[in-house]
Amino acid sequence: MKTLRLIIALLLIGFALGANAQVTKRSGNDPRGKKDKKEGGVAITDRQQSFYEVKEPHDADLQWMKVIYRSIDLTKGKNAALFYPELPNEDGANLYFIIMRLMAKNQLTAYEYLPDGREMFTDEYKVKMEDVITRFQLYMTEAKGSTEKNPLYEFEDADIRGNEVLCYYVIEKWEFDTRSNQMRPRVEALCPVLMQVDDFTGESMGYPMFWVKLNDIRPYMAQQYVFTDDDNNLARYSIDDFFKLNMYSGEIIKTKNLRNKPLKELFPDAKAYKHAQDSIEQRLRSFNQDLWVPPLEVLQARAEAEEKARAEAEGELEEGEEGAEVAEGEAAADGDEKSVTRTTKRGSKSKSSSTKKSSKTKTKEKKAKIKERKPKASNQAVNTGIRSVRNRKR
Repeated sequence: MKTLRLIIALLLIGFALGANAQVTKRSGNDPRGKKDKKEGGVAITDRQQSFYEVKEPHDADLQWMKVIYRSIDLTKGKNAALFYPELPNEDGANLYFIIMRLMAKNQLTAYEYLPDGREMFTDEYKVKMEDVITRFQLYMTEAKGSTEKNPLYEFEDADIRGNEVLCYYVIEKWEFDTRSNQMRPRVEALCPVLMQVDDFTGESMGYPMFWVKLNDIRPYMAQQYVFTDDDNNLARYSIDDFFKLNMYSGEIIKTKNLRNKPLKELFPDAKAYKHAQDSIEQRLRSFNQDLWVPPLEVLQARAEAEEKARAEAEGELEEGEEGAEVAEGEAAADGDEKSVTRTTKRGSKSKSSSTKKSSKTKTKEKKAKIKERKPKASNQAVNTGIRSVRNRKR
């Protein structure tokens, strides 16, 4: 009996040791458990890529779409979450360093930024890393294992000019989906912009670098968490959440149009340009509300509110006119030479009496009006039915 127990115990120990060794071996060879020392992140598999990818709705499910181009200034508001930290540290790396590291390892595809505003995400317009290095004067060296078909690069953090990327161009697609009966914005691509100060004019000039499709970098953005509030330094949102929840703010610089021109060319005047931006923004925000007829209760409440506002406006106008007449009469009776304020709905208008003669004239006219209003007294005696004391004694 003891021998049987001993055999069973040895078998259990052997199974446990074998399972542990198998798990250790699997975790050592599995790419999902392999850490990247440079980035401090986990290598991305195809399954993870498909998990984070935002599927584009089918054309049959779309009834309306508006393509918007925005400029996101990283020095304003919550947009600074995409810039901090300026250089990678224990908190991680910003969006620009994530993009450049992926491109240096040939793990991310970038597309040419065309000056005429045509974005073509095809193989014909793919950008080579060596062209980016030459064009924007970045300092990189070939990494170990680099080949002609698979070029690899490495760089120091201070050599890729991350502190000069202070702006991003973003392509938004506002789509109305018939499956959910809602319109939602979806970020399709972004473009880092190098900002440099001109030596002669002293103005800041922007140099767009390339376009990157957001779905290609979503798994990597989901691993980097940022804090979006100066009062709360706890990093609660990832960079992917930052774009999914539309936590950024940026001004509209272009909408897709038949002439393919930005708003600056369509509206050269500053006021007209600002008005066009506000008008587009308002139409996008109120699109969902304009699609549906409000309930009867909401319509009745709106009608009552409008009627009440109209009645109050008319009441204030009448009270203002009566008050103005009384003020003019009192001021004229007292002979005051100060200004009399007349309040109306359109505004306030002040009248001043310059001399005592004019005030006396107004007083006489006022008294004359009062006398005209009184009924004329009759010449005949009115029999009141009361006998006087004098007649009673007689």
